[in-house]
Amino acid sequence: MWLFHDAKYGFINMRRKAYVVSASVLAAGMVAMVVNFATIGNWQNYGVDFTGGVLVQVAFDPPTDDTELREALGGTQAPTITSFGGEGDYVIRAAVEEGVSIDVVAAGLSEQIAASYGEDRFEVVRTESVGAKIGEELQGRAALAIIFSLFLTLLYIAIRFEFRFGVASVIATTHDILIVLGLLALFRVEISLPTVAALLTIVGYSLNDTIVVFDRIRENLNARGGRREDPYKLVNRSINETLPRTVLTSGTTLGVLLSLLVLGGAVIRDFTMVLILGVLIGTYSSIFIASPALLEIQKRYGTGDVREKQKAKARRAATV
Repeated sequence: MWLFHDAKYGFINMRRKAYVVSASVLAAGMVAMVVNFATIGNWQNYGVDFTGGVLVQVAFDPPTDDTELREALGGTQAPTITSFGGEGDYVIRAAVEEGVSIDVVAAGLSEQIAASYGEDRFEVVRTESVGAKIGEELQGRAALAIIFSLFLTLLYIAIRFEFRFGVASVIATTHDILIVLGLLALFRVEISLPTVAALLTIVGYSLNDTIVVFDRIRENLNARGGRREDPYKLVNRSINETLPRTVLTSGTTLGVLLSLLVLGGAVIRDFTMVLILGVLIGTYSSIFIASPALLEIQKRYGTGDVREKQKAKARRAATV
């Protein structure tokens, strides 16, 4: 790992370029959300879980592959299909257009399956409707879950480190969530409950990566002469010291996720893609967003140290 041996990369010096990149992606995401709202009526491409529709559970005997079932229901235009229960059991979630009966949609799905497999090959276990009101409630609860996780992040890091570390970590994690949501809107990826689970996983991953860097910053601050060292140099040195761990952790995680993306099939494809985005953006933000945010907070509001406040008070008194 010669790239990281005695690394002295100037990450902090590149922070303004990183701000421009992040601001550009965020702006593109916001524009995409506005366009989505004007064209499809929602900020995101919400799936049946959030917009309402019909849920049909089917059981195959002998079992079939989810790829074959997806082809039978229209290939790329097929509704959402997920494994459920035992082998050969699947749940199909399909949107229902206004004025169309749920029974008609369910019957249409059964006819498509029967045309490919035969009527004796499968059984419709249950048919349920997912109301639009329930979808709206799920949207609200998903947003609350993310907000609550950010609050717990602030509380946890404020207790373990200092309040300024907590604020910086929340800024970085919020940045990650907004970037991912903007990209999902830009490419109109369908938002489902697994996607929300992936977003919450991103919060945890981004937080973990940020804590590693912050822990090294705290160690260097508490080392001899750390408080007298230039804050920008100290933070940059801390990022370089944790760089091997950051890259190796992100690399191994991405390796697993890429394997899932290739071998996992269409059922978990969106979920895996969101996680890959989250790992890349979370790694980027722990270096270029969280640490510079910590420096900006310290520059504007200080460290919160009592001795620092006393020194500042003494300096003001001396100038009077």
